[in-house]
Amino acid sequence: MWLLLFILASVVFSALLPYLERYGFGRLPLDLRFRAFGREWLFPLGSTFLLSLIAWVLARLLR
Repeated sequence: MWLLLFILASVVFSALLPYLERYGFGRLPLDLRFRAFGREWLFPLGSTFLLSLIAWVLARLLR
């Protein structure tokens, strides 16, 4: 279940990345960014974890 949630959050985060980069997301530790095969690849592990943590805290507060 957690793996599915993490993958879903990664997909959503990747779609929102151009807007979130203004606030520092996408450049946190564990955000892997590299260039291969003429394309830039991003695996936002750190930012996804942080956004998931924020969503979890908000869900607990609104419960």
